[in-house]
Amino acid sequence: MDKIQHTTVPTNGINMHVASIGTGPRAILFLHGFPELWYTWRHQLLSLSSLGYRCIAPDLRGYGDTDCPAPAAQYTSLHIVGDLVGLLDGLGIQRVFLVGHDWGAIIAWHFCLFRPDRVKALVNTSVPFTPRHPKASLIAGEVGEAEADFGAVETGKLLAKILTSRNPDPPCLPKHVGFRGIPDLPALPSWLTQQDIDYFASKFDRTGFTGALNYYRAIDLSWEVMGPWTGAKVTVPTKFIVGELDITLKFPRMKDYVVGGGMKADVPLLEEVVVLEGVAHFLHEESPQQVTNHIHDFFKDK
Repeated sequence: MDKIQHTTVPTNGINMHVASIGTGPRAILFLHGFPELWYTWRHQLLSLSSLGYRCIAPDLRGYGDTDCPAPAAQYTSLHIVGDLVGLLDGLGIQRVFLVGHDWGAIIAWHFCLFRPDRVKALVNTSVPFTPRHPKASLIAGEVGEAEADFGAVETGKLLAKILTSRNPDPPCLPKHVGFRGIPDLPALPSWLTQQDIDYFASKFDRTGFTGALNYYRAIDLSWEVMGPWTGAKVTVPTKFIVGELDITLKFPRMKDYVVGGGMKADVPLLEEVVVLEGVAHFLHEESPQQVTNHIHDFFKDK
């Protein structure tokens, strides 16, 4: 881990913290999700850099050591992809291999819609591509409401509950109970250490969760400004990986869309869908070597 370099890159009006390791022309850009940081890709940074890749994992806008603008309106997909294009420009990289997870997967899909010229190939995980529909899905909730729920639980315990959840059903908790209603873990699983939890918690204790939650608050605005991409398809070579126990497969008709071939219509260069048996949402943490192998197997000949 001490070989990973940390830099700050000015991009798109913010300062972005970037972790990187490796050299050479074959660069991989890793995009984390919620509630994560660059650190969630630590295993892949080390293993794939040893295979000859230049591995780059930023803290996305609103997370960790990257700037956290206050207005939720500054967290649309156009803003985030703009940050990443500026990052690549700042690093002198024209085209990258792209890997995303959770919210990072959503941003990766949109990156490929907006700027396919900057992406060699995509390995996306956990969150399937969702085409823009004529009607927006509304996300209710005022700024501060979710933060109060998160703040009712000690940060390390909260993150441990989220990162280790293996229940594929969406959580159903009374609003007045919130995250406090999720039982504490008897022990951390073997793939997640207290040191890992402490690192995540130290960053979220400093920044809070507002930046991370603003991605959800900007969903409707992203839908509005993405009108020009209605009906657009993802036209880069793609591999999709999801855990068998991932909550995303429980959404109505989603499993058939992912494993039954429906997504191929929206992602015509989708070459493979992989379902990792017995693995949950945070697959790159829970099964890091499997995920590394799948990434390398797909990118090595691209």
